[in-house]
Amino acid sequence: MLKKQSAGLVLWGAILFVAWNALLLFFFWARPLPGGPSSEDPFANDPASLSRRVIRLAQEAEIELERQHVLLQQIQKHSVLWNQRQQVATAGPPAVSHPTVAPTTFVLPILVIACDRSTVRRCLDKLLHYRPSAERFPIIVSQDCGHKVTAQVIASYGNAIMHIKQPDLSSIPVPTEHRKFQGYYKIARHYRWALNQVFRTFKYQAAVVVEDDLEVAPDFFEYFQATYPLLRTDPSLWCVSAWNDNGKEQMVDAKRPDLLYRTDFFPGLGWLLLAELWDELEPKWPKAFWDDWMRQPEQRRDRACLRPEISRTMTFGRKGVSQGQFFDQHLKFIKLNQGFVFFTQLDLSYLKQEAYDRDFSARVYAAPQVQVEELKSNQKQELGEVRVQYRGRDSFRAFAKALGVMDDLKSGVPRASYRGIVSFLFRGRRVYLAPPQDWTGYDPSWS
Repeated sequence: MLKKQSAGLVLWGAILFVAWNALLLFFFWARPLPGGPSSEDPFANDPASLSRRVIRLAQEAEIELERQHVLLQQIQKHSVLWNQRQQVATAGPPAVSHPTVAPTTFVLPILVIACDRSTVRRCLDKLLHYRPSAERFPIIVSQDCGHKVTAQVIASYGNAIMHIKQPDLSSIPVPTEHRKFQGYYKIARHYRWALNQVFRTFKYQAAVVVEDDLEVAPDFFEYFQATYPLLRTDPSLWCVSAWNDNGKEQMVDAKRPDLLYRTDFFPGLGWLLLAELWDELEPKWPKAFWDDWMRQPEQRRDRACLRPEISRTMTFGRKGVSQGQFFDQHLKFIKLNQGFVFFTQLDLSYLKQEAYDRDFSARVYAAPQVQVEELKSNQKQELGEVRVQYRGRDSFRAFAKALGVMDDLKSGVPRASYRGIVSFLFRGRRVYLAPPQDWTGYDPSWS
């Protein structure tokens, strides 16, 4: 009804506009020119005089038409204002509108696992600062431990996040030899409960898991937004991680923040999984040490994760159940990407298994082989990227330690490796620490 009234007002204004200008034109033609010839003037029928009269009338008509154009604009403007006032009068205060997610747009909740670190504020502040959309990336903070100060910090964010609390805070019976590891049991219990909330209660189809001691990069959300479709469509993948275990500043290529890899090692520390994977894992979820359990061949099932050249998360949490293990020697040196890569505008098809297995392996084994001693003494720099070959567990660990690479293995898989190959920079040169080309698989006894 209001639209019809508004349209009617504009129509009547237009009619008045046309009628008024018709009358004006009639008036201009009928009246004598000021100071012009009278009907008794012998020069009244002079063609030159008549031409001047027509020109003068046209000029005056043009001026008046411009005035009427302004008048018509005012009529339209006032009709819009009148319509808005009528809406307020009949419908009350306007409702707050929220953007809607298009049917083809996916939602990736960020699940923050929290306990007793009040420094969770640092994690949440960065997530909220870089988050491009509250609707597409809802933040769910799941808190264990019942720590009041931490709970108050989380609650201070109000509706910007969702705060859920793990209800079971009881002690967990553990084997005598694991008494000092009870924290790991509680973490596994909390993960199971929190992921069940995300996938079973809230019915999300995927989630990015971070812990309360992680700081994210500016393109953290862009990275997961771009890689999610690959995870969804490539059955050889089972996660996407924001973490590079060998991502120390001197070991990554700062000129290639866009570079991504496949890895057989489960990195964690900011990782994306699908609801279908949780359906698979939840029935057999372990009582403790869930991340090492994920790295076992029974769970990995020859599937890979994606990881970046430069990490999109960094940990600032020295305090924790691991008592700062690896933090002072390693974790605090991991470089966090500070720029922004528009991953959603890049062609990431090179990460699909068939293309990657062909191209990555060809590049690695085309690189000339050198000895560790030659690398450390800066010999053969003209070769560019090179390959260091190991043949067993002991040689891998020795070479890794000499070159600054993480030398521990989980179920026989080196950190950040793919098909046994670890890629990194050493003194500015790309190095592939690789097994022989006839490599047939990981040996779980290498742990």
